[in-house]
Amino acid sequence: MPATLDLIRALGWLDPDRYLESPQATPAQLCRYHTPEYIAALQQAEVEQSAPPEIRERHHIGAHGNPVYREVFRRPATSAGGAILAAQLTRGGGIVHVPGAGTHHAMPDRASGFCYINDPVLGLLEWLDLGLTNVLYLDIDAHHGDGVEYAFCNDPRVFTLSVHEAGRWPFTGKLEDHAGGHARNIPVPQGFNDTEMEHVLQAAILPILRHLRPQAVMLQCGADALDEDPLARLSLSNNAHRAVLRALIPEAPRLIVTGGGGYNPWSVARCWAGIWGTLDGRPMAGRLPPAAEAVLRALEWHRSGGRNPPEHWFTTLVDAPRPGPLRAEVVEACDAVLEGLPEPAMPAPAG
Repeated sequence: MPATLDLIRALGWLDPDRYLESPQATPAQLCRYHTPEYIAALQQAEVEQSAPPEIRERHHIGAHGNPVYREVFRRPATSAGGAILAAQLTRGGGIVHVPGAGTHHAMPDRASGFCYINDPVLGLLEWLDLGLTNVLYLDIDAHHGDGVEYAFCNDPRVFTLSVHEAGRWPFTGKLEDHAGGHARNIPVPQGFNDTEMEHVLQAAILPILRHLRPQAVMLQCGADALDEDPLARLSLSNNAHRAVLRALIPEAPRLIVTGGGGYNPWSVARCWAGIWGTLDGRPMAGRLPPAAEAVLRALEWHRSGGRNPPEHWFTTLVDAPRPGPLRAEVVEACDAVLEGLPEPAMPAPAG
């Protein structure tokens, strides 16, 4: 995330008149979804930089892949503050990009999947508290947006749609899981390519969007579905993420775009900077200017993929397209999620 903002600054795209620092959400705001006991445990873990056995067991802080780190409360609370502020800023319409948000696995009383606070849920709840009654949450992270689906499985005001790798942790989000009719899941096979994402966009995402006619859309734009990511086996280029975004912009009266997963620092920074540039109408073709290139050359990644990074990771935002075959299971999944869609929620009466 810091590299994303550094890259955007180096490109000269950070207009101070349209950039706001995310505020840290208060415990009271966080308890709109999370339990007070859990929030207190997160705060205490940050102070002590450890968690006792009962907290690890009850809240999964310091356990199950959720380590205690220096800002284990402040960092996710600030992401949540950004998501809440984004909802407030779009009350009357518009678009806000919150690349630091997107932690979609956190549950009301426990951390999950390196997500401690569910900032998408808190942003969506803020929209509902402002009076919206028909909201679409779209998740294109490689992992199922289980925490958001769980939060709204009994709330017809929020429809959740997740496109994610089949058989990948958290091992939820099967095609047949409909969460009371207000959720759809499109689990896709390994090697999922740009051609297949374009089909999902045209044959499932846009038809659902146009059927529901939501008052607002939140797009969780995790970068771990990209080919270079080490924690998934999907094969998208970052062109696919921008194509989804471009299709949503004219259809969404209000739009919040978050980050999400992503574990290759070069692909994350390039993808999310490209999302920022797409929202701002910036040209992205050609070689990056020296200052932006320097940001990317300064990154380090202590995995095998970081030992000999390809030159284009330093010199351009735009991946080469990654087309491929359109497989039958992708076509069939898109057809299946259109069956039995609920009727669009009607806006609440004024006043």
